[in-house]
Amino acid sequence: MKVVLQRVTWAEVKVDGDVVGRIGPGLLALVGLGEGDKQADLVWMARKVVHLRIFKDDAGKMNRSLLDCGGDLLAVSQFTLYADSRKGRRPSFVKALHPEQANPMFERFVTMLTEYGVNVETGRFGENMDVSLCNQGPVTIILESECFHS
Repeated sequence: MKVVLQRVTWAEVKVDGDVVGRIGPGLLALVGLGEGDKQADLVWMARKVVHLRIFKDDAGKMNRSLLDCGGDLLAVSQFTLYADSRKGRRPSFVKALHPEQANPMFERFVTMLTEYGVNVETGRFGENMDVSLCNQGPVTIILESECFHS
């Protein structure tokens, strides 16, 4: 599982010109699910996302988590995080989880985040989406569950 986190002042996602998800200060999470991802990856990633200390404290240091600051989260499914572009000019997505498996896992991940008390907005799985954001900092963190456990 791969997640690209961006600390944002605001973020929104549109489908066919209509806003389907919008947040104020918090995190935009681009979420990629890959072959071999399991429930343990979802649990690990949800815990990591809500507790990662990347928000400024009163001294200006990145010392507060999403939970500490009461921020929102916009989760957008993005299979292209599993692009393999080592050969040729067209990326391969064979390591991305198939949509019929990825969609329920993405939904479980969102549920886990909400169980921490986080307000979570989402895009629409499998749709062509326009994502807009104001990256605050800028702070962008890449998380990969496979790097930390088997």
